[in-house]
Amino acid sequence: MNIIWARSLVSLVLLAVLCVAVGVFVNTKAALSLAVIALLAQGIFSTFHKQRLWRLLDAPVYGEVPSAPGIWGEIYYRLHKLAKRWHAQVRQVEQQHSRFIQAIQASPNGVAMLDDHDQIEWCNAISEQHFGLDAKRDLRQHITHLVRHPDFVRYLNSHQYDEMLIMRGMGDKRQNVLSVQVFPYGENRKLVLSQDITELERTDAMRRDFVANVSHELKTPLTVLAGFLETMRDIPLDDEERARYLDLMMQQAQRMQHIVSDLLVLATLEGDNKPPSNQMVDMRAVVRHLREDAESLSAGRHRISFDADEALTVTGVETEILSAFGNLVTNAIRYTPDGGSINVSWRAQGGQATFIVADSGLGIPAADIPRLTERFYRVDRSRSRDTGGTGLGLAIVKHVLQRHDAQLEVKSEEGRGSTFTVRFPAARTAMLHTTAA
Repeated sequence: MNIIWARSLVSLVLLAVLCVAVGVFVNTKAALSLAVIALLAQGIFSTFHKQRLWRLLDAPVYGEVPSAPGIWGEIYYRLHKLAKRWHAQVRQVEQQHSRFIQAIQASPNGVAMLDDHDQIEWCNAISEQHFGLDAKRDLRQHITHLVRHPDFVRYLNSHQYDEMLIMRGMGDKRQNVLSVQVFPYGENRKLVLSQDITELERTDAMRRDFVANVSHELKTPLTVLAGFLETMRDIPLDDEERARYLDLMMQQAQRMQHIVSDLLVLATLEGDNKPPSNQMVDMRAVVRHLREDAESLSAGRHRISFDADEALTVTGVETEILSAFGNLVTNAIRYTPDGGSINVSWRAQGGQATFIVADSGLGIPAADIPRLTERFYRVDRSRSRDTGGTGLGLAIVKHVLQRHDAQLEVKSEEGRGSTFTVRFPAARTAMLHTTAA
């Protein structure tokens, strides 16, 4: 600014010198006229550029510098430089603000900002879903007028935010569970953070049910064993009774052993995050094992048939596939009355490898089919225990098939048998080249 004032002073001095020179060499009246004309021109020039300056201040131009002679050119240049710097700073702040909003929108948690009167200043899309809000429509609305859950109203008004609030019955279907916590900040403002913990609650409930089921399943054979041991200790028995009691005790011990074995298999499958190998499975050996085990378990009480394409195979882990298929065949035999039929098929259909087990057994009610692969879920508990089932077989089948990208289909009708179909994707299906003997 010192340079600008200096240039203004120089201009006035030059004008004064010019007027004096005219007065000396011409006359005083002409000098005065010249001075008046010069001052008038200077005033018009200054007025024009002042108005131009005001227009530039009202609507800054960030392109080329406005042209002007003398001091006004310097003013325009410096103002243009200052405006560009301010504009760059504003753009930087806007970009930071935009990135901040994008980051909050990308958060898996709900975020709502309240003013000092608990009115909504802003909320992200997840918060809209959690509480049924509309960020534009509900702006400046009191949050308790929109979220009327009694627990939330009491929590917000209590001003005690050390603990989280668990809100049940939220969402469109009133089935979601939210974890909500308020964090005060600034001048009596509040940040409301929410998280959907529905799946976490469901998993925790499944864990509790699992522990309860395991305890129940192991308690029954342990009680029987303890009873037999007490009887054998306190009551004298002949050899025949002792042998019978020992056989019954062996059955209960084997039952517990099967439960523990299946639990270990499930734990291994659930804990192994690696995809199964791409090695070819020896399906001829698998089918042979299945046939032998089925005939041994049935002991001639059922009509069992196997229809297998020996050239058809899949990639994966042979022991896991044998375990899954074995559970399906074993269940068919256990739940089919004597004299019934079990048909096992291993064929290619539409480019996919399919394993089908069809029986003429008891059948499954339609309401129970979606829950068959749950651990310890049984359609008929007493029947399952009589047949030696642990309630974990189909859970193992589900995990094995998931690891091999396969699908399980169940069709059943009470009293008319069941059909379990496993479909492997084409990517895991292969045909071996066989040569005639």
